[in-house]
Amino acid sequence: MEGQSSDEDEKRRRKEKKERKRDVGRQKEHKESKDGEDLERNNSTKEDEKEEIIIEDTPTTEQVFEADYEEDFEQYDDDFEEDDGEGGDKTEDERESTSTHTNPEIEEIRRAIIAENERINRVPTARNQEVNAEQTKSAKEATPSGSSRGTFFDFVAAKQRQVSHQMANKQKKRITELLRLVDLDFSVTFSLMDLPPVSEYDMYIKNFGRTNTKQAYVQYNDDNLDRDIQTDEVETLEKWTQFPAAGAVVCGGPTSDSDLSLDFLSTTRIDTPRLTNFLRSACQVMSVLIEEDRAEMQPSQIFKSKGTSLSVCDGCFQFNTNLPFLHDREVHSLSLSLVQRQTIISVHGLPRKPSAVRLDSKFILCVWNIWEPSSPQKVLICESEVRCCCFSPGKATLVFAGTVDGSVVLWDLRERSSLHHTMKIGDFEWIFREPTFCTDGILSTVNHSCPVQAIETISIAAADGKHHSLSFSVPHEESSGLSFQLASLDESGLLNLWVVVELPKADIAGSQLDLGLIPGGKVKLIHSSRINMNSSILQMGAHLGVLQTSSLKFLPSDPNHFIMGTDTGLVSHGTRHGLRTSPRLYKPQQNGPRPVQVTCLNFCPFEETLFLVGCSDGSVRLHRTTSEYPVFQWNDSTKGQPVVFMQWSFTRPAVFFILDAESYIYIWDLLDNDMQPVAQELIQSDKVTTIAVLGDPEKPNALSGLVLAKQSGTIEIQYLNKRWTVIQHEELKKLHKILQFAI
Repeated sequence: MEGQSSDEDEKRRRKEKKERKRDVGRQKEHKESKDGEDLERNNSTKEDEKEEIIIEDTPTTEQVFEADYEEDFEQYDDDFEEDDGEGGDKTEDERESTSTHTNPEIEEIRRAIIAENERINRVPTARNQEVNAEQTKSAKEATPSGSSRGTFFDFVAAKQRQVSHQMANKQKKRITELLRLVDLDFSVTFSLMDLPPVSEYDMYIKNFGRTNTKQAYVQYNDDNLDRDIQTDEVETLEKWTQFPAAGAVVCGGPTSDSDLSLDFLSTTRIDTPRLTNFLRSACQVMSVLIEEDRAEMQPSQIFKSKGTSLSVCDGCFQFNTNLPFLHDREVHSLSLSLVQRQTIISVHGLPRKPSAVRLDSKFILCVWNIWEPSSPQKVLICESEVRCCCFSPGKATLVFAGTVDGSVVLWDLRERSSLHHTMKIGDFEWIFREPTFCTDGILSTVNHSCPVQAIETISIAAADGKHHSLSFSVPHEESSGLSFQLASLDESGLLNLWVVVELPKADIAGSQLDLGLIPGGKVKLIHSSRINMNSSILQMGAHLGVLQTSSLKFLPSDPNHFIMGTDTGLVSHGTRHGLRTSPRLYKPQQNGPRPVQVTCLNFCPFEETLFLVGCSDGSVRLHRTTSEYPVFQWNDSTKGQPVVFMQWSFTRPAVFFILDAESYIYIWDLLDNDMQPVAQELIQSDKVTTIAVLGDPEKPNALSGLVLAKQSGTIEIQYLNKRWTVIQHEELKKLHKILQFAI
């Protein structure tokens, strides 16, 4: 019975072991899957080289089950043997002997693992602590409450660490071997900045080389290197050229093939503005030098006056009017350029006797340079008698004239000579210039129907308050003289205003619209407005029949205002734009108008509010623009002879000159005597028809004198002495005091 009970107990025990083995197997599979997840988390934190093997002194249920599972697995064959107790005892003895035999190895492994764990636990990481906590928690959950048996080791983790350590040692060994073969090469070196020391010569040049020294450079021809290249040969052709061009063809040469034609020959404009200005200035300088050389080499041909100089002058010289086309032509008027004061124009009438030159029916105007008296610079011709003339307000490039038949003509002195008529007289060829534009081609409704008595230019610069102070060498663009208006006054009191226009391009065939423009001309006049001063004067109460006007002047300070002389002794004051003026008339000291013609008007260049009035009865008046009646009036200044010409001095504020009809020249100096002239000269041999005053207020030491035009046609210049040309100390202030006392 005892044997049967022991067998049953053995069978029951084996059955329980099998059940425990199955439970332990399932738990082990669950643990391995969980350990794999923990291992992956340890690898992602890059701390897989340090793995911790946890050894617990207190055995857990899992470890007990694992040990039992191994023992049962080794004795699995007992379930299939029906043997007695001896066989079972033998098996247990063998297991005990095997366990005893393997204990020293296990102990050695255990001591190694404990030492390694102690080394790792000295520096614990947060990750290891978390892993230990999780493992401890899972172990506590999986361990039964009643099991505590034996000590177990984690051989899997130890084996993995051993494999990792072997791999690390293998890589370290390989790296050590490679480092012996691979090494950095420091054989190549270079400098980031190389600053050699300064030599003694360079230091000397740096300190003293910039004073009184000059660096010179020499070319040693070292860079003249030759290289052999393969290319097509360049074809060359020799040509000649000439600058400036003497004609239409400016270059030429032999032609090498038929492809080259005459199209290769280029033409250029001869009269370019820059070249023209240069040649004009250079020619004037050369002409003056040639004139001086001629006077030194041939003293007998110096054009001196046959008579002696005046008592108020220091010397004189004469223009060469002994030309075939100027014989027996009386000089009617003279006009001086206010910019180029060495330029003067003379108007010559018809010859008294027929001459061989085919110009007897034409009136002639000559443009002179006082430094070249041997011949005129330009010769102008006109079909009608010229009553008055003037230059353009800028550079003297345009000439305007009013004629007896009521036409206004202009000449452009810049035009090419080929546009005008050339005539050979004696050994010289003379160019006679026709008018560039004439108002005869304009409708009669806007043109003058009676003789033009006065013609004046209205400059824009004067409107801005600027004076005529342009130098001789002004640029062409500024001195073209085209930014201004022109005013013409006829006997009936009709004042026409014209605008001077320069066309962009000349038409050599002529214009079908501008009938008064010469073919090839570029400057014309366009009518702007008209003012009938006769009706204005009649409205002011002057009832002496039809009035006639004789002279015109614009105020230098304000060209919108002008004064006009009449044949009643009155001077009318008007404006271009119809504004009301005060005073409207400048009257003599005698009450009421009288049949006395105002022959000339002239403003003072130093005091622009003062102007002189000369009359046909010989009276002379000095007016202010703000007063109706004169400051001074000299009734018997010329002994009853009509005043022909009157003008202020350009260098002295208190001096002015008067010419009467009997060829008397009077010089007034208000500082010396404000009642009568201080000097007078009579020229009896050849009657003086008109005069012009030379002088430059900006250059007092320049040439100052009187240009005398005589009845015989001769023109001479008298040099005034310094008494009449050199300004006195505070002369203008003294003149103002005299005028205040006179009022």
